[in-house]
Amino acid sequence: MNYCSSPYFFQRRKAREIVIGDPARGGVIIGGNHPVAVQSMITCDTMDTAASVQQTLDLVAVGCQIVRITAPTVKDAANLENIVAELRKRGCNVPIVADIHFKPEAAMEAVKWVEVVRVNPGNYADSKKFAVKEYTDEQYGLELKRIEEKFTPLVLESIRLKRAIRIGTNHGSLSDRIMNRFGDTPLGMVESALEFARIARKHNFHNFKFSMKSSNPKVMIECYRLLVARLEQEGTDWNYPIHLGVTEAGEGEDGRIKSAIGIGSLLCDGLGDTIRVSLTEDSPREIEVCRDLLAQIPKLANLQPSTFNLQPSFDPFHFERRETPEIELNEQTKCGGEQLIRVVVTQATWDKVAPKIRPKDDVKPEAVYEDLNVAEIDPTQDFDINCNTQLVTVKDGVNLPAITAFRLLAAKLKRLGRNNPILLKDCLVGVQPSGCPDRLKPELQLEPKIALLRASVVIGSLLADGIGDAILVRGEAGGGQSLRLAYNILQAAGCRSFKTDYVACPSCGRTLFNLQTVTARIKTRTEHLKGVKIAIMGCIVNGPGEMADADFGYVGGAPGKINLYVGKTPIKFNIPEAEAVERLVDLIREHGKWVEPEVIETAQSRVSEISA
Repeated sequence: MNYCSSPYFFQRRKAREIVIGDPARGGVIIGGNHPVAVQSMITCDTMDTAASVQQTLDLVAVGCQIVRITAPTVKDAANLENIVAELRKRGCNVPIVADIHFKPEAAMEAVKWVEVVRVNPGNYADSKKFAVKEYTDEQYGLELKRIEEKFTPLVLESIRLKRAIRIGTNHGSLSDRIMNRFGDTPLGMVESALEFARIARKHNFHNFKFSMKSSNPKVMIECYRLLVARLEQEGTDWNYPIHLGVTEAGEGEDGRIKSAIGIGSLLCDGLGDTIRVSLTEDSPREIEVCRDLLAQIPKLANLQPSTFNLQPSFDPFHFERRETPEIELNEQTKCGGEQLIRVVVTQATWDKVAPKIRPKDDVKPEAVYEDLNVAEIDPTQDFDINCNTQLVTVKDGVNLPAITAFRLLAAKLKRLGRNNPILLKDCLVGVQPSGCPDRLKPELQLEPKIALLRASVVIGSLLADGIGDAILVRGEAGGGQSLRLAYNILQAAGCRSFKTDYVACPSCGRTLFNLQTVTARIKTRTEHLKGVKIAIMGCIVNGPGEMADADFGYVGGAPGKINLYVGKTPIKFNIPEAEAVERLVDLIREHGKWVEPEVIETAQSRVSEISA
């Protein structure tokens, strides 16, 4: 199966065009040769017409092309009529997407008023009970028939009204039926979506797109690759557009890094027709990140057709770290094998941060690039390595983008029967003139926000391919900032854990508390808990499933009431919001993962000190 034309050069996947609204009056055509569209979601109560209109206008003002509004009930869906009418009255014709989860009847109401209805196959027609049940083929067929009965009316109404549908599966919110046959896997997500697509096609309805979202960038990347490969297998007329997003990415640098890894990797491979960066921040801030991220792709993808036809070193549909021998970087640090992926810095960065490093710090340089015994290779040329224990990297100045160059290096090593550890670089800079004390010359002085996105896309993409045993960030000019960025990328990619990990949804009209305020409050109490993963979810739509790999969950259960989870299991119910953060701390303590903040200084505070 193939998910793109080549892992070594960019060729955008040619998706069929679908129409969202009236293109002559502000609508959008996606797919084909049309630019990737950016979208976001308002966060207020859908019953608050004035706030919904204003938040939509605020998004459009900063360049949002498609706006999503939740419709959890029929009443909310009915109020979309008033929201859309007021927007059109004000001359705003941006397409509106109704976000539907549990209630098909809400979808049938929403389709009257909006250009797109988003349905989640995992809970549109199925209840989610995390039940274990074996299905015979006959029982499974009956379930599919029941789903068809639920979904077909929406398809027929979408045909009549010339609407579009987004079939959007979420990791963790798959139906019990899918879970018990395929597990909570990328394959399960894809098969769930294809079931709904087949129903649409049965009625000759093709105005739909797919999404496969996860809070884990590696899972998200696997899902989209598998989806595209499966669509290719189904036939050439299954070339439906793709919406990209990392759900519940969080806020600040962490949210941007996670999104850049997942979305950026796929964009560089030519996938994606619409995108959303989901941040636990005010929605308009998502659009700037979308625009900045899209602007980097031509600089990071290989736009020149290549003659490289090697088999890649990685399985694109199943993550597995590339197997390498363990070697010594220096007297203190090893890499490769089962070792952690190491953080390397330049001598200039070492000189800036070394005086601030303490022996027990988790965030610290582990090797200096100029001191390493590293073979610098031009992978576009033939080369030979006579042992597996030689650390290798791509030579600076190679005329290839970094992702392509490192994929090619790993593939050629595999062809040679070598599995040398690889040092990844976020950029392949030019060489300083002879006589200059520094041999490294940055390609340009990048803004910190751009350096963050580029490094995250490049290094994160390669780590998601299983490539890399050490990393070097040079695009960020600040010494401390580059060190922080390296560690944050490793954390977001699931390769190292040096601080508390948070999975936080971006808020919407279903949210039962102020996500930004509560997230800040939880972080204040828990950010010193190295290696603990905490999910903060505004409601239960995606909560239990998306928290499957989290240690603890804080989920809105009702207005003013919070449910606390261990993994995906609810433990405490209907806790008053005023008490919920401390009760979460108590739950962490009960499970033996609490450490008093006076004993261990937070990793984040130490990173801030080093970065200063």
